[in-house]
Amino acid sequence: MLYHLAADAVLILHLAFILSVVLGGALVLRWPRLALIHLPTAVWGATVEFLHLTCPLTPLENHFRHLAGLQGYSDGFIENYLLPVIYPSGLTPSIQIVLGSVVVAVNLALYLVLLHRLTRRR
Repeated sequence: MLYHLAADAVLILHLAFILSVVLGGALVLRWPRLALIHLPTAVWGATVEFLHLTCPLTPLENHFRHLAGLQGYSDGFIENYLLPVIYPSGLTPSIQIVLGSVVVAVNLALYLVLLHRLTRRR
C-alpha cells in the first residue's frame, strides 16, 4: 500500500512538474523571482522532448509500482498518461518536437511580456 501511494505521489509530482514547465511562465509574470526556478525547469522540459530523453520521474514511478506489485509502463509519463487523451495514435518523434516547441513558444512569449514590463518600469 505504501509503495502504491509513493507511485501515485510521483505521478502527481510529475504532472505538477509538467504543468509548471508549460504554464510556470505565467506565475513568473506575477512573481518575477520565480524565473530562477522556472527557467531551469522549462529548459529541462524542452530538452527532454527535443532529445527524446526519459524523465527521471518515470523510472522512479515504475520502481514504486513494481514494489507495490503493480505493472509499470515502458513509455514515459507523457506517452502513458497524456498522449492517450491528446493523441490517441501514440507518440512520434515529430510530436515530441511539437511538444518541445510549444513549451519554448509559450514560455518565450511570457518572458517577453515580463521583459517588456520590466523595461517599461525603468
